[in-house]
Amino acid sequence: MDLQNTTLTQLRQLLDSKSISAAELTDAYLERIRAVDGSLLSYITVTPEEAHAQAEQAQTRIDAGNAAPLTGIPMAMKDNLCTDGVRTTCSSRMLEDFVPPYDATVVEKLKAQNYIMLGKASMDEFAMGSSNQTSAFAKTRNPYDTSCVPGGSSGGSAAAVSAGLCAAALGSDTGGSIRQPASFCGVTGLKPTYGRVSRYGLVAFASSLDQIGPIARCARDCGTVLSAIAGQDPHDATSAPQSVPDFNEKVGKSLKGLKIALPKEFFGDAVDDEVKEAVLAAAREYQSMGAKLVDCSISTLKYAVAAYYLIASAEAASNLARFDGIKYGLRGEGNSFDKMIRDSRSRGFGDEVKRRILLGNYALSSGYYDAYYRKALALKQDFIKEYDRIFQTADIILTPTAPTVAYPIGKQEHDPVKMYTGDICTVTVNIACLPAISTTCGYSRTGMPIGMSLIGRRFDEATIIQAADAFEQGFTVIPAKPEGGAAK
Repeated sequence: MDLQNTTLTQLRQLLDSKSISAAELTDAYLERIRAVDGSLLSYITVTPEEAHAQAEQAQTRIDAGNAAPLTGIPMAMKDNLCTDGVRTTCSSRMLEDFVPPYDATVVEKLKAQNYIMLGKASMDEFAMGSSNQTSAFAKTRNPYDTSCVPGGSSGGSAAAVSAGLCAAALGSDTGGSIRQPASFCGVTGLKPTYGRVSRYGLVAFASSLDQIGPIARCARDCGTVLSAIAGQDPHDATSAPQSVPDFNEKVGKSLKGLKIALPKEFFGDAVDDEVKEAVLAAAREYQSMGAKLVDCSISTLKYAVAAYYLIASAEAASNLARFDGIKYGLRGEGNSFDKMIRDSRSRGFGDEVKRRILLGNYALSSGYYDAYYRKALALKQDFIKEYDRIFQTADIILTPTAPTVAYPIGKQEHDPVKMYTGDICTVTVNIACLPAISTTCGYSRTGMPIGMSLIGRRFDEATIIQAADAFEQGFTVIPAKPEGGAAK
């Protein structure tokens, strides 16, 4: 079976027709993980025993003829999603031995459909990073070129889907952490509207920006997974009281008359020429489908990265204050309370996490709160207004997902400013609480995937899924050939 090209719809047909059993499908993925993941390191923890037990339960449901869309579908979970009885590390020494006593709400919802969990995917430590190289355990590599990064922080999830090591995966997106690795790894990633999916059981990075979403082979698959995990949750006060529609209801419908905005700031000098060319070619393809292109501007984009990192780091400093080695986490040494906490945090956190805690505490400190953090919050309102203005004349917005393709490991990790500016194309979506989807629209001269991002109105995931699917139908995907395993 070609695990790198088989969609959830195709797997559902194979399972329901009894062409393959849930156990056989699970074994196929587990065997591929054993064959390929040694060179990719996309998983931190693989759970074959749990997967086989879940496959047996899924097959019982399939045999009874009442399978849900994800019954028997093998998936990976980002390692910041709590899984009952299964280690959840956030790729950090701080939580190396942490085993949650409960499931995140999204995991509960997937279990209700009898999905199959293959394991926990690697990530940047506490979701802080854009390369997956800040992981304390598994520094994931890109399936298209193992000398390059897979993106981050959901790099393990994206690489696993790209290499055929799971049928789909969940990630989390704080400033592009689903979309950017999806772009780098040549798959499709969806960041839902803030509040569309419960964050209960997600280890928090920046609570006003974090959102859980799917990474899969195509937009339709992302819609299928989103339908399973979306909905209001009494455990999460920020989850929205919106009904959960069929997110694929518009798939296959004509795009004639759809208005697509192209903000000029997203196509400036900061974006590589071959990325711009690929995204503008996609815009012309949409035009040929009957869509109308609309020129527009987001004048505040130049402030986006600064505003994002001030807000995100301030919230991270607050959220990570709980990791002191006393209640849970790595227990440090020392003959006093202060010395023990200092040792716990010094040894438990990596450099990038420490950097953001320092930045966040600085921004929140007396004398700097008004100068930095309050101004960043004011800019959040400006971004919301700018997007609202654009959506008065357009239905969706088209931009590059990232200014470059995946870069070589070690090229940017030691230059934080350069790493942070690479998020310019994604962070405003999180600040404005909007949905966005990234899908592949081309390949660089070196064969690396190029992603485009489709941004929608709040709670209008259906339209961006429709538009992404329409483009995917006419686009030929070149599957990765990760080192250590064939394409199939």
